[in-house]
Amino acid sequence: MGTNVPRIKLGSQGLEVSKQGLGCMGMSMAYGPPKPEPEMIELIHRAVNSGVTFLDTSDVYGPHTNEILLGKALKGGMRERVQIATKFGITHKDGKMEIQGEPAYVRSACEASLKRLEVDCIDLYYVHRIDTRVPIEVTMGELKKLVEEGKIKYVGLSEASASTIRRAHAVHPITAVQNEWSLWARDVEEEIVPTCRELGIGIVPYSPLGRGFLSVGPTLIENLSEDDFRKKFPRFQGENLEANKLVYERISEMAKEKGCTPSQLALAWVHHQGDDVSPIPGTTKIDNFNENIGALTVKLTSDEMSQLYALADIVKGDRHAYMASTWINSDTPPLSSWKGDH
Repeated sequence: MGTNVPRIKLGSQGLEVSKQGLGCMGMSMAYGPPKPEPEMIELIHRAVNSGVTFLDTSDVYGPHTNEILLGKALKGGMRERVQIATKFGITHKDGKMEIQGEPAYVRSACEASLKRLEVDCIDLYYVHRIDTRVPIEVTMGELKKLVEEGKIKYVGLSEASASTIRRAHAVHPITAVQNEWSLWARDVEEEIVPTCRELGIGIVPYSPLGRGFLSVGPTLIENLSEDDFRKKFPRFQGENLEANKLVYERISEMAKEKGCTPSQLALAWVHHQGDDVSPIPGTTKIDNFNENIGALTVKLTSDEMSQLYALADIVKGDRHAYMASTWINSDTPPLSSWKGDH
């Protein structure tokens, strides 16, 4: 395929990953029905053989089935070639999502993930969401023990506030912070990114293609299956969608001028944020995977970056569909001021 996937040091604790990773959630849930296992295993193998070795999952994806899928895909010598990132902390209870960060739960979740993945050690273990009832120092204390026991190598946080990142890092070094970051979602730039850079923490942008909208535009919404959770996203509805169509059209025009695809342009913008950034676009199709790694060869001028920043500024609508009523044990602020810790 001709694309050389560079390696980067993610954070300052020693973890080395591919400059672009692979988000695996959509293979098992959220974006329509689960995809056929043999096809997903073939896709994972294609990724690893192409140099994309940073694989992202979570115990809540499925739940559980995505970790099991990854475990099957990594048999036969594949495990040694990859960096597995998984997460804990979100459980489902009575139709609501509950956040858990108690030490006993941290340990049991880790043990269960090791079994499903069929590995002895998890490379990067994230706190998926922050349990506001449990001091982050308490959760981190147990994670530190798991590192000392050799069950995990590095610790990460997802959707945490800057102050939580600092407090966690003081207990045990944080290697990576995972947050949504794209032309579609830039709220991390104010506090999260500077905090990570000050502390030597790598940044892992999830949904770098705006849940697929930056790849295909409004046709994405027309083709979603009934059980696709993106149907509930504010950005895909009403006047927000009308405004966001214009953003996509301009990205498409710029991509055409550059001789790349809209996906590649949007991903290249994320890559140009720095060498401490490894986005994890997800896909379930080999053709889309090949297109995504092509973004690594797209170079953007400062003028092009400025044009893209200007487009990002006119995106309309909240980035998440989660309302406070869908969470237990989580102080969810209004969506427009989403800063993490939930």
